[in-house]
Amino acid sequence: MTSKPIKIAVTLAALMAVGGGLYLAKRPATAPAPAPVSGAAAPVGSVDAAAIGAQFREVLAAHRKIIVLLADEQAQSAQLREETRRVGQGLFHDNQARIARLDEALAALTAPGNAGRFEAIDALLSYVESDPDLFDADRLAFRELLQTLLADVAKDSSLPAIKVHKRISEDLDALAEIERNYEKEIRQIFGRFEARAIELKRERWDDYVAHLKKRYTREQILKEYGVVLPYPAAPAAAAEADVKKDEAEIFGTALPKKTVVLTFDDGPHKRYSEEIAAILKQYGVPAVFFSVGRNLGSLDAAGKAKLSAGAEVSRKLMADGYAVGNHSFTHAQLSKQTGDSLKGEILNTDVLLKAINNERAPLFRFPYGARNGEGMAALAGAHLKSVMWNIDSLDWADPVPSSIADRVLRSVDKEGRGIILFHDIHERTVKALPAVLDRLVADGYQFAGWDGSTFKVSKGATPVAEKTPVTTGYGNSWAVVIGIDDYAKWPKLQYAVRDAQGVRQSLVEKFGFAPERVVSLKNAEATRTNILAAFHDKLAHGGVQRNDRIFVFFAGHGATRKLSSGRDLGYIVPADSDPNQFATDAIPMTEIQNIAESLTAKHALFVMDACYSGLGLTRGAGSSSFLRDNAKRIGRQMLTAGGGDQLVADGGPNGHSVFTWTLLQGMAGKADLNGDGLITATELAAYVAPAVASVSNQTPAFGSLPGSEGGDFVFELPGETEFLSPTTTQLSTAAIALNSKLDASRPAPGEERKAAGAPAGAVTVKDLQGVEQKIVTPPTVPTSARQLAQRANDRGLQLYKEKQYAAAEAQFTEALKLRTDFALAANNLGFVFYKQEKYPEAARWFENTIKMDPSRAIAYLNLGDAQARSGDVAKAKGAYRTYLELAPGGSQAVYAKQQLEKI
Repeated sequence: MTSKPIKIAVTLAALMAVGGGLYLAKRPATAPAPAPVSGAAAPVGSVDAAAIGAQFREVLAAHRKIIVLLADEQAQSAQLREETRRVGQGLFHDNQARIARLDEALAALTAPGNAGRFEAIDALLSYVESDPDLFDADRLAFRELLQTLLADVAKDSSLPAIKVHKRISEDLDALAEIERNYEKEIRQIFGRFEARAIELKRERWDDYVAHLKKRYTREQILKEYGVVLPYPAAPAAAAEADVKKDEAEIFGTALPKKTVVLTFDDGPHKRYSEEIAAILKQYGVPAVFFSVGRNLGSLDAAGKAKLSAGAEVSRKLMADGYAVGNHSFTHAQLSKQTGDSLKGEILNTDVLLKAINNERAPLFRFPYGARNGEGMAALAGAHLKSVMWNIDSLDWADPVPSSIADRVLRSVDKEGRGIILFHDIHERTVKALPAVLDRLVADGYQFAGWDGSTFKVSKGATPVAEKTPVTTGYGNSWAVVIGIDDYAKWPKLQYAVRDAQGVRQSLVEKFGFAPERVVSLKNAEATRTNILAAFHDKLAHGGVQRNDRIFVFFAGHGATRKLSSGRDLGYIVPADSDPNQFATDAIPMTEIQNIAESLTAKHALFVMDACYSGLGLTRGAGSSSFLRDNAKRIGRQMLTAGGGDQLVADGGPNGHSVFTWTLLQGMAGKADLNGDGLITATELAAYVAPAVASVSNQTPAFGSLPGSEGGDFVFELPGETEFLSPTTTQLSTAAIALNSKLDASRPAPGEERKAAGAPAGAVTVKDLQGVEQKIVTPPTVPTSARQLAQRANDRGLQLYKEKQYAAAEAQFTEALKLRTDFALAANNLGFVFYKQEKYPEAARWFENTIKMDPSRAIAYLNLGDAQARSGDVAKAKGAYRTYLELAPGGSQAVYAKQQLEKI
């Protein structure tokens, strides 16, 4: 068998994978069948065994996510590496809290008073030993829990307890073997091991990591923990080389060459802290232990320290000459804390440390390295100094001691000096430490305690100036909107008036048409005389200027008459027309053409939700310098719902025809085919015509009216400003179903167009004579990152309303990559998580929103909802109260008060 070294996950360069088969152990025939750990089970005594099993699975999930986050770490950018470590530490500490709760639950489960404890323990052990979903490396996640379980069972002297104790001991031996396996090269062949409950599979670590990456992605894990990394910034025109010395914090980069400081966080631990101190004493090296206050004791109502057993561990460390510093009271992320809460995290632990020994080291380490200006000021007020690190052992993530040691040594070789971050709450750190010290001593490194050294920081790159936003350059905007359902002599319609109302609302509310410049005619108002007067009197002589635009919408009957020449002539039918005389009392398309030519506006677009034929249209075209050229050219264009022998398809969503519904969806943003924030009439037709044809018997037509100079009517999409909340309306089931069909009808970019011999960006659309033509949409206009972020947010909002949550999440993520301080997108991403019942993830993004925009009241309301659903009642109440302070008369004030009363 050929062998070669294999790089191990979490960039464990020192580890080598083990080949061989993957076999499941079989329990003896006399043993009871293992009960499913996560299934429904009756509580044992007062302990819910099924809940314990579910927590075991959560411990495993966090273990796996940490590995995925940190895999291939050396290939990550510095920013990605920093964020993955920060989120990984958050995952780790969440898991530590979960394990602490499990320790208590296991102690209760194994109490002699619980008659069913052995069945429950059997189910847990069977899961760890033989669940088919577990890899060997997965089982390392349960090592500390099994050690706790072993100690708990040892308190019971009954025969069944003795048997269980033996079984757990064998499982721990197997876990030790798993750990050793990952330290061997693939060429090593293992002989047969004595049969155990955990039969070693010996899979390659790379295979294990590949398996995990199928379940999780690094980007998704980061996003769920409130992180979206921006796209890499463009190189600055001139990088600033000078660096500034900041004495507020120490990173270790200013230490003398070949000098390191050993630091240990999160203790004191009842067992491992003293073991680490004993190792340090053997080598004669100093260290700093950063203690979490709740591990030392508590404070009574008067603020007096009440020390616990953990304080005695710290007392011994201080007595042995080791510095013991402050690591906050609860290990909270202090960058998100303010006021008394933040000060309490710092000062309460300081009180406890002083109660142990007034000579405590005046050092502080922010949990996760997360700090803010207020936190730094609080440290200064307490006369404490912040100590960071520049070498991370990742012992909180890496389950294999030799890998931890290798990583530290490689990092020290690279950095040449610095502060090393360890944790004194892991057995693996105890095992890794001697190997690290042996090598550093041999290489001539010095070990320093805290010496007050400062650190260096480099200024950030100069931001790239944003491009000037593109604009359409119009003066005023005018519109004539006509809808007729109630015909006197023609068949009555059901949807035309609502279609007209929907178009008017979009023009006024979305595109900023002044209401006084929008002429609306419905039903009996839409006579032939009034329609013509609207064009001639209110538009032609009503103040329309050469730089203006005009939008005309008609929903009603259309008709076609064949002339003696054989040519078809189309008509729009007013409310007072007679079917027997429509040639004289309807309005022919030639009249519409004359009206279009008489208007002084730069661009006019006629949209007719009526089916007829009878007007030839010229071909539309795009331009590489679209906005500049378009501003010089007169544009007269028309989009119709279908041909003369076709009926309008009514019965669309929300009381609209299929054509008008599709038109409104296009105007809402779907017709922005090149993503530049502009919707041209050509793009609108390119979106509407194929989509309508795919779901109905209509064939919409489009083109430029004779006399047009090639100008293209343009809508400029406004940036959406809605912060998603429970009041945000979503589309009906029918609307979502139709939109899905419309979107599905669109060909893959360029495929059908190339097949038809059309240029890239071309779409086949019929003109009013039924002849196919190729229209070309305008190319993308360069835009700034800020504009691109806004467009991504807008698409996300549209997708959210269609309940396409995964696609919406992707768009809001894109917006945040482009613009890291985009509070709107942060809130909306959080709300997508909320809708998917991912409440902790949602809360993180609402907190991000508030950090970006502290005055945004709706984000506090959303945060309160997410925290309430997560079970964090105290924080939820605080968020609701803040909302009421910011918006006492807000639309959701009543709701917020109700929530405060309910929770």
